[in-house]
Amino acid sequence: MNMRYIVILAVLISLLCAPVMADVKYLTGDPDLSASMAGRNEFSPGEEVVLKVNIENRGLIEMKFVRSGIVERDDLPSTAKLVKAGLFAGDSPLVIKADPQMVGDIPGGETATVSFAVKIPADAMAGNYTLPLHVHYLYLKYAEQYGQDAISYTYREMDETLDLPIRIRPKAMLEVTSISGEHLNAGTEGYLALNVRNRGSEDAKDAVLRITRNGNSPVIPTDSSLFVGDFPAGGSREARFKVAISRDAGEGAYPLDLSCLYTNSEGDTVSSDLMTIGVPVGGKIQFSVVSPPSVVHAGEKPVIEVEYQNTGSALARHAQARISAVDPFTSNDDSAYLGDLAPGEKAIARYEVNVGAGATAKEYGLDSEIRYRDALDNSAISDTMKVRVRVEEGGISPLLIVGILILLACAGGAGYYILKKRK
Repeated sequence: MNMRYIVILAVLISLLCAPVMADVKYLTGDPDLSASMAGRNEFSPGEEVVLKVNIENRGLIEMKFVRSGIVERDDLPSTAKLVKAGLFAGDSPLVIKADPQMVGDIPGGETATVSFAVKIPADAMAGNYTLPLHVHYLYLKYAEQYGQDAISYTYREMDETLDLPIRIRPKAMLEVTSISGEHLNAGTEGYLALNVRNRGSEDAKDAVLRITRNGNSPVIPTDSSLFVGDFPAGGSREARFKVAISRDAGEGAYPLDLSCLYTNSEGDTVSSDLMTIGVPVGGKIQFSVVSPPSVVHAGEKPVIEVEYQNTGSALARHAQARISAVDPFTSNDDSAYLGDLAPGEKAIARYEVNVGAGATAKEYGLDSEIRYRDALDNSAISDTMKVRVRVEEGGISPLLIVGILILLACAGGAGYYILKKRK
């Protein structure tokens, strides 16, 4: 006779012969937990993801006895109760950023999902890893009925470690080992020289280094990409990009984003993660008027001298100064060539101006600016400066002086003529 039927027959006989006060309902089948990823299990270095883990209870009820007078059980022995799950890094480089999670009850044949925040470090080595998932739960070991209305439950605690396999994909990752700027000053264009290393675990084929503007950074790429060809893991490449610097930038370091577009080992075109570098920027080329106010008189046509100084941090080439004459001044000679001005160097400009005869005696400010060329021969204009000119009273007009001299000469000539005629 089949052994299973013998067991069932023996249990039925024991139930029929047992006293009413100690009836027992036997149920078999313990929880059987397993874990798997809900979604992908391949990740790239530098990612920060939420892992969704399915915890499946494959425990089934193998045998159930039904008899009148037996109280219905609240729990089944195949149910994993009060499940608590904690994910750990194991031998992987992952950083687990979540504490153990309460999952609740998982009946046999059902699945529960739990989430864990995980970071894959940017320098994580490619490879296959196993994450240990520790689960703690209770399950009904057996239940014993007393009389018609009393039942005693006996639970057992279980601790299990389930394996979660993951894979970290190889990837090219950038590291900038040196940064230098050539003629990078506010309001000008210059060159950015970089030494870039592939510190990742994948050889980059047909690699193109790219720079992009970081938000509202004053560093704006002019040449944004450079083909470097094969870029093996651990290798380095020199890169030189042309960039422009906004006029409103001060001296300091400003952000710029760098990435690499390449063909990976599977033949797909992918991009490395963006990395932000700091670009050194010098102060802008600027000028100041360092000469004292010029003193003129109403009705005159004087030549005023204005001394300018390059107070910036870079050479200004072919500098040319200009003033804007306003009432009571006019000028047909409002520009002057200064030449090349190195930082700290000075130069004098001379302008011929007409001062209106009705000019009020006070100090005036004439707008002045300097047009120049930077190191890459780009044309630029300085900020506006004030040239101070003071109009004073009490001056004698040169025309009046000439007129008086002519009159005196005429009077002297006439007197000499009369005196000679009388003789």
